[in-house]
Amino acid sequence: MAAEHDPAGIKPSWGPSEVPTTALLTDHYELTMLRASLRGGTALRRSVFELFPRRLPPGRRYGVVAGVGRALRALRHFRFDEETIRFLIDRDVVDSETADWLADYRFAGSIWGYPEGEIYFPGSPLLVVDGTFAEGVLLETVLLSIYNHDSAIASAASRMTVTAGDRPCIEMGSRRTQELAAVGAARAAYIAGFQATSNLEAGRRYGVPTTGTAAHSFTLLHDTEEAAFAAQLAAMGEQTTLLVDTYDVFEAVRTGVRLTQGRLGAVRLDSGDLSLLAKQVRDLLDSLGATRTKIIVTSDLDEFTIAALSGAPVDGYGVGTALVTGSGHPTCGFVYKLVARATSADRDAELVSVAKKSTDKISVGGRKFALRRLDRAGVAEAEVIGIGRPPDGDENDRPLLKQLVDHGEIVGEEPLSAARERHFRSRAELPIEALKMSRGEPVIETRYLDHGEDAANPYRTGKGSRS
Repeated sequence: MAAEHDPAGIKPSWGPSEVPTTALLTDHYELTMLRASLRGGTALRRSVFELFPRRLPPGRRYGVVAGVGRALRALRHFRFDEETIRFLIDRDVVDSETADWLADYRFAGSIWGYPEGEIYFPGSPLLVVDGTFAEGVLLETVLLSIYNHDSAIASAASRMTVTAGDRPCIEMGSRRTQELAAVGAARAAYIAGFQATSNLEAGRRYGVPTTGTAAHSFTLLHDTEEAAFAAQLAAMGEQTTLLVDTYDVFEAVRTGVRLTQGRLGAVRLDSGDLSLLAKQVRDLLDSLGATRTKIIVTSDLDEFTIAALSGAPVDGYGVGTALVTGSGHPTCGFVYKLVARATSADRDAELVSVAKKSTDKISVGGRKFALRRLDRAGVAEAEVIGIGRPPDGDENDRPLLKQLVDHGEIVGEEPLSAARERHFRSRAELPIEALKMSRGEPVIETRYLDHGEDAANPYRTGKGSRS
């Protein structure tokens, strides 16, 4: 199994599995559909499922794909062991026929998807799952839960790193979300440009760089602030970051500079009017000769407060709550729908398109292919989605779907650094309007082509906006 790693070449350990199997990270009705289709003789019909967004969160101009690597790992561990099957039988979720089928379950189909770090838009076919109905239907919930969470975090993180520019962002939201969600959030944020995380499990499991210094409790533990700073400096060295707003900010800055003879690495501000305070602290540091001491700010930051601090003498940002909650949009609203199925279980049976027609929940039937249309300057112009066959592109258009699973074999794993680098490249292709923080529509349109001809796009006017 290919391990993900950071650009420094650190090879992490996957660590223990959160659960012995991922097969029960699903909804009850996936198993009842399997049970009924096995009984009805339709379970083994070839079927194509698609995971996609009908929309972006209101006001967002683009989204970011994340969770691909975690989804592939979940697929590898998607097995129905004896304990799992016993639970399902005891609760009458499955009958003996279904239990026998599950005991031998291994996904043997093929999956294509947008690679991790890629940009997406309404209608983008982020995953195309091609197998039997029985194989594909079982994966719906676990794939959606991973993609919806990780892509929400990465999409928020991308807006934050765009706004921060060359100033580094550090993920520090573990205490603001569920403990295992925090690990996935740190990974997703790193893909979208964050430089490090405070979460050690994300460092161990995925190789995300970790960092951290001290909280207010460490200062309060000591009889004086100077004693606390001296202890931290003795343990961590002069390049550490001192938290200076437990008592009096300016006196704390003076103490830190004096203890290091002006060589202090950084100070952290965690409260107050950060823009004004950063300017005052910068002036004080410079007047004391600590011209190389950096200023790091924290305290409920999001992309909008980061933008507001762009003119302040700030050297880095620590972001927590807003990041791990998707900055107001903790899910992407992805759905997983059957878009094509065979007319029978015969290997050569005709594949026909199927689609939902429900009010506000429309889907587009047919196997999808996608490319990013670029102009001559390499700027993205449209998301072009072919129904039934790949759309034609010119010399600089980019096909977006990569094979992730080939007849049951996982082939799409890659280092985390590859996803991170891809995100930077993909984001750089977007029109400049994509980088605005103001509310707006998707920065490029989604076009559907049905066998080369323009087809209706139900997502253009906001139809189908619900899940």
